[in-house]
Amino acid sequence: MNMRERGFEVRRATRASRVAVLLLLIAAVIVASLPYWAGRDTLRDFTQIAAYLVFALMWNLLAGYGGMVSIGQQAYFGIGGYAMLILANYGGLSPFIAVPIAAVIAAVIAVPVSRIAFRLEGGYFAIGTWVIAEVFRLSVANVSWLGGGSGTSLTAFQGVPRSLRESLTLWTALVIVAAAIGLLYLFLRSKRGLALTAMRDNAVAANSQGVDVERTRLLVYLVSAAGTALAGGLYFVGNLRISPEAAFSVNWTAFAIFIVMIGGLGTLEGPIIGTLIFFLLNKFLSDFGTWYLVGLGALAIVVTMFFPQGIWGYVSRRFGWQLFPVARHVVFLDRAPSSTRGEVIDTIQSAHSAPSAPHP
Repeated sequence: MNMRERGFEVRRATRASRVAVLLLLIAAVIVASLPYWAGRDTLRDFTQIAAYLVFALMWNLLAGYGGMVSIGQQAYFGIGGYAMLILANYGGLSPFIAVPIAAVIAAVIAVPVSRIAFRLEGGYFAIGTWVIAEVFRLSVANVSWLGGGSGTSLTAFQGVPRSLRESLTLWTALVIVAAAIGLLYLFLRSKRGLALTAMRDNAVAANSQGVDVERTRLLVYLVSAAGTALAGGLYFVGNLRISPEAAFSVNWTAFAIFIVMIGGLGTLEGPIIGTLIFFLLNKFLSDFGTWYLVGLGALAIVVTMFFPQGIWGYVSRRFGWQLFPVARHVVFLDRAPSSTRGEVIDTIQSAHSAPSAPHP
């Protein structure tokens, strides 16, 4: 007997999510057409937004879903930028090809780094990741052929028309954003995604239910490192110049924390909203100097006081909207008898009590 014959069905999508897919497709088409009608500043703005967004998504995956609060993710942002530059300037590769290769390199480097970082827990893990990022920054700053502390320029674009370079950079940014959101969404809807959430809530309980906590933590850490390196490579392809202070600055993680906390921790929608808010504030208020930073801090305090789950968390609870639903929703059909409904509720409750073994 299938679910419809029993009087219910399990749905993964919502009306809001269907509308969101349509709006995102329209937005993607508009962004892809920007080189044909928008100015250079607009193209540069979108590339920066894409870098901020991907960085925030990866930090949110690590901390919001994995429960591993890091303040050293700028290490992989810088690795992505410098690996891209080395492959392009010295390896003869196109910078656009070098960006995903740099992400793979960052993931490989993250394997031995994780051996060190995972020896720490809680606040020690956060501080330890910061120290690791500083080690990378100081190491790169002492490499003379990479420009040392003053940095160097991306010269691989010499001879490439500016309009073509800017168009390809924007399209690359669009592909990276779409891939980051899409792959994270599919991952969080999978069994591994449910296991990740269970591990975040209670690692001991998740382990007792069959979740391989160590393997899941490593997987999330490597994915986050690769995604962060994508953001770094993309940012410096658009910026055309890199330095250790710019690439490994702790401000990158500070901005990501602000974006995620404002938008909504542990959601896919939150970083998108937070990135747009952060970019607008940065674009129009950054000329106020220190008052701009004071304003960012004040906004973060206000949001955490009155909207502890972030702006999207409040909107989702208030209106029931889910643009990227990762849960399963049971919908009862009119012909379902009350006894069957009770049985279905018991089944769903049992499924939630055993997150390590979700339904396929």
